[in-house]
Amino acid sequence: MAIQDVRLLGGLAASFFCGLVLQFLGCALWHNWWPMLTAFVYVLVPMPYLFFGGGSGGSNLASGWQDAGKFLVGFSAVAAVAIPAILYHSQKITAGALWMELVAMGILGGTVLAWQFFSENEGSSPFYY
Repeated sequence: MAIQDVRLLGGLAASFFCGLVLQFLGCALWHNWWPMLTAFVYVLVPMPYLFFGGGSGGSNLASGWQDAGKFLVGFSAVAAVAIPAILYHSQKITAGALWMELVAMGILGGTVLAWQFFSENEGSSPFYY
């Protein structure tokens, strides 16, 4: 493993950690734990893709299931933004907690997208040996 690979993995780990810290700070600073509902969404977002989208995609039926999985992932990813917005609208959380949750969601989502980008090509990726 080259030094660039270690730096990349370290950067992704630090980014993920910052997102989690912001998630907890969004709750702890305003003494309100309602925004932790989005943590359940972070667990639920990849589930439809794991169940429906991981197939080989050889036939139209498999492609349909993959499309359904991608739709459900997008639908549940919208909930990561909608839950804090609804909580703010119903005055359960403050504006500061809303923005901290949205920034945490952006950082965590960006970390996942960066991981997917860097591990996309198996031959040239630093994550495969």
